[in-house]
Amino acid sequence: MVEELVIAVIAAVCACGLYAMAAARVVRQYERGVVFRLGRLQEGIRGPGFTTIVPLVDRLHKVNMQIVTMPVPAQDGITRDNVTVRVDAVIYFKVIDAAEALVRVEDYRFAVSQMAQTSLRSIIGKSDLDDLLSNREKLNQGLELMIDSPAIGWGVQIDRVEIKDVSLPETMKRSMARQAEADRERRARVINADAELQASKKLAEAAKQMSGQPAALQLRLLQTVVAVAAEKNSTLVLPFPVELLRFLERATPAEAVQAVRAVSGAVQAAPSLPADQSQSASDGPAAGQPAADQPAAATAPAPAPAVTPEAVPGGRPKVSSVPTAVSPLDEKPPERQDAQPV
Repeated sequence: MVEELVIAVIAAVCACGLYAMAAARVVRQYERGVVFRLGRLQEGIRGPGFTTIVPLVDRLHKVNMQIVTMPVPAQDGITRDNVTVRVDAVIYFKVIDAAEALVRVEDYRFAVSQMAQTSLRSIIGKSDLDDLLSNREKLNQGLELMIDSPAIGWGVQIDRVEIKDVSLPETMKRSMARQAEADRERRARVINADAELQASKKLAEAAKQMSGQPAALQLRLLQTVVAVAAEKNSTLVLPFPVELLRFLERATPAEAVQAVRAVSGAVQAAPSLPADQSQSASDGPAAGQPAADQPAAATAPAPAPAVTPEAVPGGRPKVSSVPTAVSPLDEKPPERQDAQPV
């Protein structure tokens, strides 16, 4: 009798142990447990730690509540400005309601992946190429809203969506490179023109300042000569006076003509004077003529150009030459008045 009682107690203990082992469950910190009893959802979500269920009656499903990182496969599309691009993205989401994630949708991961792909194609068709390249934050927000709207009913919350890469055709890359190069060249030219404008203003101010002090211009010229001599010692710098150019500008045409004629006469008289004197000494006075007639004819000066006060621009007199008959003797230079004929 006692033996049968001991065996019954041992059997009961073993049964209790087996029941406890079959009913015991452990839920991790990042998980939540959902119990289905005979296929019906039980109220209450099992939290992390130790929990029990009814063996052979209850089913415990554990749902991961961590943020899931899911890459979105690259999608080919045509932008609003008719450019073919290939865009891929990454999506971050998490389950906020374990029961809804199991009941509302068969596989919430697959559902979120498909929704992300279709939304990505849609956002590509509604955007321009410039927006895909430079305004990605706005596109990310729009893509997040498009995915998050249906995902709320699945117990899933979209945490963030990011566009990873935008692949362009090679022809489009070359065109964009040429555009960027042209834009940089334009900016360089504008900066250079602005610098020239500022430099011209400063030079005008410097010229205005130096005009009041002529010695400042001479000092600046000497500084330039010193700078040139320091760089190349073999270079000889001869400053040309600006006052000479101003004098030539102020000179009248009549004065200029007279100066040119005087210089040309002096050049012609230098080599011809000794020959004329030797010829007159050897021939002597002509027969039947007084000796004083020949010097008088020889010393006849050439007629000077007449200056007429005609109206010319600037109020200067106009020089006009009067044609006269010039004898061969007129080509001889004038002799001195104190010289006596032989």
